Amino acid sequence: MRNGIITNTLIDDLKELRTYVVEERQPLLAKVIRLTFEHVEEYQSFNIAIPEDDPIEDDEENQEVRVEDEVTGQESLAYLLSLMEDHTNKVNEIELRDYIQAFTEYAEEN
Repeated sequence: MRNGIITNTLIDDLKELRTYVVEERQPLLAKVIRLTFEHVEEYQSFNIAIPEDDPIEDDEENQEVRVEDEVTGQESLAYLLSLMEDHTNKVNEIELRDYIQAFTEYAEEN
């Protein structure tokens, strides 16, 4: 258990959920679920921050805020799961794509 997340149970549940999503032909949802369980498997925690609503200027003060935001794994995971629940909502779809991008960027940096 890391960051309040029981990783083995989460990984198994997401893998099982993904099989149903693939059968239902939901490629966006299948991809975000796969990236989620691969991320948790690899890092034994959820290290992706909740995507920002509006772009913020890149000054030192805002950089510090972003670093603090990255440590909100459990809240971010809960938010991601809520987006998955209503994945047909256009705003949620955009945010799911933001998570996909964040997973990719995190993997490249680490």
